[in-house]
Amino acid sequence: MIELQKATISLNKHERCGFKVRCCASLFYSHYQGNCYISAVPKAPPAAEDLFEGSFWVKAKEDRFENKELFAKLTLTFSTQTKSKKDQEASEDKKNAQKKKVKELKVLDSKTSQNLSIFLGSNRMPYEEMKNVILEVNEKVLTENMVQSMLKLLPEQEQLNSLSEMKDEYEELAESEQFGVVISTVKRLKPRLSSILFKLQFDEQVNNIKPDLVAVKAACEELQKSEGFAKLLEITLLLGNFMNAGSRNAKAFGFSINYLCKLRDTKSADQKQTLLHFLAEICQEQYPEVMNFSEELTHVEKASKVSAETLQKNLDQMGKQIKDLEKDIETFPPPQSDRDKYVEKMTISFTSSREQFVKLKLMHENMEKQYEDLGKYFVFDPKKISPEEFFGDLNNFRNMFQQAAKENQKRKEAEEKIRRAKLAREKAEKEKEEKQKRMNAGQIPNINDDDETGIMDGLLEALQSGAAFKRKRGPRQAGNTRIRFLIYHVQGLLVLREYKMQKINILLSQ
Repeated sequence: MIELQKATISLNKHERCGFKVRCCASLFYSHYQGNCYISAVPKAPPAAEDLFEGSFWVKAKEDRFENKELFAKLTLTFSTQTKSKKDQEASEDKKNAQKKKVKELKVLDSKTSQNLSIFLGSNRMPYEEMKNVILEVNEKVLTENMVQSMLKLLPEQEQLNSLSEMKDEYEELAESEQFGVVISTVKRLKPRLSSILFKLQFDEQVNNIKPDLVAVKAACEELQKSEGFAKLLEITLLLGNFMNAGSRNAKAFGFSINYLCKLRDTKSADQKQTLLHFLAEICQEQYPEVMNFSEELTHVEKASKVSAETLQKNLDQMGKQIKDLEKDIETFPPPQSDRDKYVEKMTISFTSSREQFVKLKLMHENMEKQYEDLGKYFVFDPKKISPEEFFGDLNNFRNMFQQAAKENQKRKEAEEKIRRAKLAREKAEKEKEEKQKRMNAGQIPNINDDDETGIMDGLLEALQSGAAFKRKRGPRQAGNTRIRFLIYHVQGLLVLREYKMQKINILLSQ
């Protein structure tokens, strides 16, 4: 008898062997075989009321395929071994033991311990190996982030000292405190790490400082050598003195560089352009060599972003770190083991760093001297106006001048378009007046005249007024032929006139 069951598996006979069946077949029924039910989750199990005598499932005799070997193989293939009661109890005991293994902190507070645990988890390395990496100053393993994290997360020295006395209790300590026990054996740990961090960061510091020194010095030299910029200043001075004639600012000997940015504030009488646009137009039309002054000042933009205060601060900090490293090397205790390469490697690093620092200091002095000379050249106080401010104003003017030149070009193109449209309109009006005069005089325009528009209008007027028929008539047939040809010609000219008028309208609308 077939019994429809829910999707369950119950193999009582086979569970005695310690196995549980997981059946993955998509069967639509459950068939009872002794003490064993084999069934699977149906995709769309038929309901009992859906079955009728002619159904396949009513006639099916699956029990004829039943054999022990089949069920054994099925059990072995689709089963997972279930844990015996003893195994389950052992597993629970193990879990309870693991819970009991959570060790209490003896020295560190919970926050410090947690932060250290996170650090140790992200740097999976045996504690002894990490200790040796620090002693050896192994830059292949030590990274800037790693050293920074240790300096930030390591316990205070007093806590490290306490942990160093707990070697005998090592196994009873939490992992973070075990790490503290191992790492506390490194002499002068934090000063050592600070020096290593300086060594790792030194090249980056040099690469941040050196380009700024080069940019300011180069920008100073470019300004003093630029002929285009010198001419631009002379033209600006000339325009300013002319406009200020009769005022207290007349006959000035020079002006501050930041005045260049104020040229945009002086507008023309019609308010359509500024003094900056006028200056750009004069240079473009009469002194085209001045227009390239921007290309002669390639380092101005970079120099405009250099903060002299930050530059000095970074150099002072670098100098202090080098002095601290020198003192640290001189007072450092003898190597604590053969692996301790700190003094050896840091001495080499100190020598190299000091040489580069001396070069940077010299470059900085040359930059300051160059900027002082620029102050004398353009008559401003370099102590009151920083390079960032001076070159910032200059870079702004350079961009404004280029923009004004582009706007001038667009304005000229628009004016030229208006001029051409005006000429076309005037020409059309003039032709119309001449045509009207000819009509009033009763003249028939010459058919071969180049002014086709005038011919057309003249012929039309002549036909309408009858002037075309006032001449002495010839033979009737000849007169009719002449008039017919004349009409054809007028019709052609009408088409041509319409085409030309469309072109004029398009031009005027642009």
